[in-house]
Amino acid sequence: MSARDEILTSIRHSLGVTGQEAPRQRAVSDRLSGHPVGVGVARGQLPMRERLALFAAQAESVQATVTRVTQRDDVPGEVSAFLRARNLPASLRHGSDSRLAAMPWQATLLHVTQGPSTGDDVNAVSYGFAGIAETGTMIMLSGPDNPTTLNFLPDNHIVVIDADDILPDHEAVWERMRSKFGSNQMPRTLNMITGPSRSGDIEQTMLLGAHGPRALHIIVVDKDYAAETQP
Repeated sequence: MSARDEILTSIRHSLGVTGQEAPRQRAVSDRLSGHPVGVGVARGQLPMRERLALFAAQAESVQATVTRVTQRDDVPGEVSAFLRARNLPASLRHGSDSRLAAMPWQATLLHVTQGPSTGDDVNAVSYGFAGIAETGTMIMLSGPDNPTTLNFLPDNHIVVIDADDILPDHEAVWERMRSKFGSNQMPRTLNMITGPSRSGDIEQTMLLGAHGPRALHIIVVDKDYAAETQP
């Protein structure tokens, strides 16, 4: 018997049940199939324009940087500008995500490689599954398209996100997950990333990059951004 089985057996014994009772099994089945929605937070329940503004404000409040472009083909130029402005190496790693692969990286001077990080990459770019306006959080899914190692090992992490994928709150993320993958086919790992890595453990002094990237740069692909900036 495994340690898990021993613990569950002990709990059942203390409750005086076997776990096979029909009402108990039915209650569990109904709970899992019903997908009850938790209490929502009103802050993120906004029209798209206001939602994007809230997302950017929340992300920037925790030392992330946010910019917008009007199309995916503009991403390589924005990445290049971000690295150049910070005097960072002109090198970049990304996973096998087809959206990233289709971007015109050859139009820049960046040296781009593909695959998971082995720990020696300075810069990485990933495509986010969703963003949460309520908290400025990025939702990253594991897999070869966007390896989890790119979220944590490089010093600088750049995340691309489509404007339509910035959702009001966490509850909307679970709904989007079930819509995409079904109830029983989830990615191995879901990472919630809010700002760059930080720690205040030493003398209450905030240190960026303590356990992961010291910089998080978010690029929102927003087809309506150009119209907003027109005089």
